[in-house]
Order: sequence, then structure tokens, then C-alpha cells
Amino acid sequence: MEQYEPDRLSPAQVAAVRRSLRNGRASLTRRSLLRASAGGALAVGGIGALSGCGIPAAGTPQGGVSAEDHSEKEKTVAFSNWTEYMDVDDSGRRHPTLEAFTRRTGIKVTYTEDINDNTEFFGKIKPQLAAGQDTGRDIIVLTDWLAARLIRLGWVQKLDPANLPHAYTNLSAQFRNPDWDPGRAYSYPWQGISTVIAYNKKALDGIEVKTLSDLLDDPKLKGRVGLLTEMRDTIGMTLLDMDKDPAKFTADDYDAATARLQKAVDKGQIRRFTGNDYTADLTKGDLAACLAWAGDIVQLRADNPDIEFLIPDSGYMTSSDNMMIPNKARHKENAERLIDYYFEPQPAAELAAYINFVCPVDGVKDELAKLDEDAANNPLILPDQDMQAKSRAFRSLSSEEETVFEEKFAKLTGA
Repeated sequence: MEQYEPDRLSPAQVAAVRRSLRNGRASLTRRSLLRASAGGALAVGGIGALSGCGIPAAGTPQGGVSAEDHSEKEKTVAFSNWTEYMDVDDSGRRHPTLEAFTRRTGIKVTYTEDINDNTEFFGKIKPQLAAGQDTGRDIIVLTDWLAARLIRLGWVQKLDPANLPHAYTNLSAQFRNPDWDPGRAYSYPWQGISTVIAYNKKALDGIEVKTLSDLLDDPKLKGRVGLLTEMRDTIGMTLLDMDKDPAKFTADDYDAATARLQKAVDKGQIRRFTGNDYTADLTKGDLAACLAWAGDIVQLRADNPDIEFLIPDSGYMTSSDNMMIPNKARHKENAERLIDYYFEPQPAAELAAYINFVCPVDGVKDELAKLDEDAANNPLILPDQDMQAKSRAFRSLSSEEETVFEEKFAKLTGA
């Protein structure tokens, strides 16, 4: 088990966090802009919290610590999630799938959109977890790299398979065995996040794009290419383009990928590294092609027929946001029942129809087609078997690797 010591972020890591808060996955999405009343303010207080000191090392064995489970007497569950990551009705105030769960089970869900950024949220909950205290939350949703850290620290509870029959049966194969939680003993994915190549057909004006190398090398695209500020996505796609496996790469492989990108930067091929603010440039044609997140492209294509995407033969990057039960949660069984509920085809389809991320649940196509036939046939939401076979994940990093790799990536991007 990894012993917890207060994280002292390097300048490069602090820059990476700030990039994420400013324009990465933590920034407001297009849906947030359309439904601004449901959005939340972003903060950078978590940076200072991560850099603080005075929290003792954890002595908890891996597998987490449960409190007395009050699920039978207290029909409630506290669910913390990211903003704009749940279906809502036309009023924007009610969540139909959560209400259906309550009607069926009698379990009331206290749903809170209080996760704007992984690092910020970790800073919010770590004092209680490090001290062996209840966070007041029964389910939290964390991106895979931070989920891996909490598992190593022993700060989340092992799940009971008996309470997760639908999750076990319907979990998509591409999400079943991450290296940081083989067999999903401690987590189940909420949604998948795919990184693909997107392009504006009008801006390309007949230029053929099939690989990341086309973006990095074609002189006709000079100054009209965008890459992502998220290290794992940009480096991962570059490793794949170089026939390296992001799940098994070495430090030398990483250096070769950064050198490959540095060459493109030096010759002016890259317009800029962006968070999801690439969407405006891609729509206008200022970017002819770029690395992009699938959820954004689903929404852009609905408004602009010139926006297309491609999956390189070398593969594409997939990560996930994951439901976990923190130590000392009071309602573990209730939480497991809610996790399992979202692996039933109908609620999974309702969620996918609204948020348009990669659905990690098999068997939802027919249900989704009843709600949105285009979504049911969209491989960015429901990847077919061929697309799933091209999915790759970025391997877990040690704390030392994280520091070194982020410093090198920050130098590359000029952060």
C-alpha cells in the first residue's frame, strides 16, 4: 500500500492543474454554457491544499475501512459528481433517472455537483480520509489516475459483487480491467472519455488526414493543428502513432514522443495546445484538424456538418470517470445499489442520451434508439466492437514519473 505523504506539486504540475481549471476537462463545457444556471464556479484552492503539510501518513490496509452500514435503517445515499454530468428534465432542476431509482427502491439520493476538478476535489476530501473520518459522501466520481491513487492509499472500500449483478454482467469489455483496478474490485466507470482526431472538412479543402503523423508533418496544415493540454491524451496518441503501447511505455518511449512533438512545435506546425476551447477554432476553421474529446465532437457535429472525426488505425486513447465508495461511508449497500442501477440498460441509455459521453454499459443500443436513434448509432457514444478493439489506456504512473513527465510536457507546451 502506498503511504500517504502530503503532495508537494512541482511547478510543472501546478501549471498542469491550472491549465485543467482554465480550459481542460474542468472548464465549462458547451452544455454548461447552454445551461449556465446549472454550472458551478471553479476554484484553485485545491492546489494549495495539495501542497500543504501536516497530514499524517495513512496506516490503512488496502481495501478501505467501512463504518457500520446504516443502509437498512437510513434510506439515503449521498452522491458527489461533476457538474453537468447527469440527465435533467426540461426544467433543469430534476434528474429523471435518480427519481426513478428512488421510486423503485425508496432510497433518497442527495445529489451534489461539487466536483469541478480532480485535484481540487482531492484537496477537499483528503483531510477526512487521511484522518480516517467520514467525508459525508457515499459515492464519489474520480478520473482514473486519481481513482488509482485512492485505491493505493487504501481510502476507498472494496465493493460487494453480490450487490452489483448488472454492473458485473453489463460492463463493457474495454473498461473491465484497468491496470489500477483489475476486475473492478473498487470502482465502476461512470462514463468513458475518448480522445480522437477531429477535423473541419471545409478547412481541410481536400487535404487527406488519416493519422496523427498527417497532422504533425503535412506542410499544408502548418499553423492549423491543435493538440490537447492534457498530457495523457496528447502523449498517448503520439505513442500510438509511433507504434508504442501507452499501457506499457518506458521513459525512453516518453522522451521519444515528446521529441516527436517538439519537432512539430519548432517548425510551427502546431497552432496551440488547448483544452476544450478548441471547439470554437475548429468550428470556425482556424484549426483544420486537432486532437479532440468525443463528447465535444458529438455536440459540434449536431450543429456543423463540416465537423468530422476519425479513429487512426493505430488506435485512440480512452480514460474513464469512476464511481467509488470512500472509507467510512455510512450507506455502502445503498451506494452499491445505485452504482448497479446505472448498469441497467434503460437508465444507462437515458443517461447516455443526455450527456453524450462514452457509455460503459453493454446492451443499451435498443433502449437508446427509443430515445435518440442518432445517438444509438454514434460510435462516439456506443463504440462498436472494431472501435472498442482500438481503445487504449494510459498506464498508471508513480509519483516520481508524474513529476518528471509533467515537467517535460510543460516545457513542450510552453506552460
